[in-house]
Amino acid sequence: MSEPFVFDPRYGLCKSPFGAAVCGTTVSLHCRPLASEGFTHCALVMRREFSGQQEERELYQDGVDGERIRFSLNFTAPAEPELVWYHFRFWRDDGSGCDLDKTGYRSDGQVHPWQLTVYRESRTPGWFGSGVVYQIFPDRFCRLPSDKADPAGLVGSRWVHQEWSDTPEWRPDPDGEIRNRDFFGGSLRGITSKLPYLADLGVTTLYLNPIFESASNHRYNTADYTRIDPMLGTEQDLRDLCDAAHARGMRVILDGVFNHTGSQSIYFNADGFYPSLGAAQSRESPYFGWYSFHPWPEDYDSWWGIRTLPAVREENPGYVDYIIGAPNSIIRRWLRCGVDGWRLDVADELPDWFIEKIREAMEDTKPDSFLLGEVWEDASNKIAYSQRRRYLLGQELHGVMNYPFRTALLAYLQGGNAAAFQEAMETIRENYPPSAFYSALNFLGTHDTPRILTVLGADHVPQTKEERAAYCLSPAERERGEALLRLAVLVLFSFPGAPMIYYGDEAGMEGFEDPFNRGGYPWGSERQDLLERFARLSRLRQTRPSLSRGRFRWLSASGPLLAFARETESERTVTVVNAGAETRTLTLPWHWAPPRDLLTGRIYPAGDGLLTLTLPPRTGLLLS
Repeated sequence: MSEPFVFDPRYGLCKSPFGAAVCGTTVSLHCRPLASEGFTHCALVMRREFSGQQEERELYQDGVDGERIRFSLNFTAPAEPELVWYHFRFWRDDGSGCDLDKTGYRSDGQVHPWQLTVYRESRTPGWFGSGVVYQIFPDRFCRLPSDKADPAGLVGSRWVHQEWSDTPEWRPDPDGEIRNRDFFGGSLRGITSKLPYLADLGVTTLYLNPIFESASNHRYNTADYTRIDPMLGTEQDLRDLCDAAHARGMRVILDGVFNHTGSQSIYFNADGFYPSLGAAQSRESPYFGWYSFHPWPEDYDSWWGIRTLPAVREENPGYVDYIIGAPNSIIRRWLRCGVDGWRLDVADELPDWFIEKIREAMEDTKPDSFLLGEVWEDASNKIAYSQRRRYLLGQELHGVMNYPFRTALLAYLQGGNAAAFQEAMETIRENYPPSAFYSALNFLGTHDTPRILTVLGADHVPQTKEERAAYCLSPAERERGEALLRLAVLVLFSFPGAPMIYYGDEAGMEGFEDPFNRGGYPWGSERQDLLERFARLSRLRQTRPSLSRGRFRWLSASGPLLAFARETESERTVTVVNAGAETRTLTLPWHWAPPRDLLTGRIYPAGDGLLTLTLPPRTGLLLS
């Protein structure tokens, strides 16, 4: 029996290879309209995004497939990276016909084309996608008794919480500004002291939020790219952390904030804190050309209009040399110090050529380093500032933060349909080059999102910030949240891409938006059952090749039930989830020995090529 579609690029029956194509390789297409529709001709209509070239090629009729006829074409993908938008045109000998696009047949001329990503093949370091990432907000992870956390004499009017368990300050100052000047005193040496804990958790990569000198606790308003913030430690402390991490088989990635600096920086120096001349003080400053004033010094471009974050002119030769090009540029210097990669903050705000130069400098300095980008949407076709971006076409980012994964997974767990999760992830898998798909950073939460336990457990979001600051989950909310979190973690660690733990999520931390999602890690008060769930799945991720680098295959996605497999030549791992509030039954093809749940050890009976599972509400299995 023939398949009931005319063309679906996700099926080998219609298109090969699956998804993105390497520059200059052959792409095969097959359309299969019903013979009764009377079409005698079919053409492929293509438009290239970057060159603007449009082309139409007629397919040849190459046979009958049941009640369908088949039109086929082999064509060579462009020699340069491209996005190719395509649809088909059918017509009959009498001239009548229609277009075929993602929505089906249409005759109104308003087509919705398919996307073919054409990329240049390049090397992607394998250690990132196969590993487990742990994100640390450095000020809030670990403060040692020997850490003095003295803000005296440092840029910004900083103050330090005496109690590690305090709620981060969220109230505006007397001027009505929220300046994020409260610190808890976490340090690089504190992170180093917890490497045994992170190793037991199965972590292989540390991703640190900004660590350079800055007036704010988040440090996204850089004051000096060449200096570790003294409250975190010294350059030697960073070297020691990298050395100790490497000794345990871990890597370290830093957050690079290169679209803007702080107004209280050595470069801008709005308040004259630094003795040298900043751009806000003198046109003779060596940094004056980094910024756009109109007029100087009162008005200047800033990130999203926030005056404490003056935007830099990435095209300024001096800035490019300082950050990227010079022998001891910021990118190169810290790689030589021991770090293994960069995460680019607000990658949408950085020009493509700028990101490409960063990649070139990294590969020249440390060929095995990894470049990650903050992109909140599908990075293969993102438009930012009216420009279609080229992030994943082989010369820029190795991988991106997979916000679409988080969005789709939370929608599914909170009552959505597993089919919608499958559709969202298949779109990413189809659009991304395979190396980018398997190197995507998957996560449940970050410093920019509410805590995952709060998202899944809270039955409402309080209206005022004061109420959100004081909010704690009720026992019933926590029970529901933890049940869903266990499912979320199961999918996170078994899905393709690099799973990331946001510090403290494994301990059961709560909190709504910034700054409530940035509290101190609750050492000694962790939720041990959750911690063990994270640790067990993380260790399985590291010890089972099928989970760290296996091929991916959907088995079922309907209603609250989700099942998929990760496979190598010698190993198979199957994830099964019932996210619903009722018991469900799921039957899967199973031609192997009776499976064992890797989380509980339970063995399930299977026979006659089928496995029938009865799944209680909000439960999941990891079968081998």
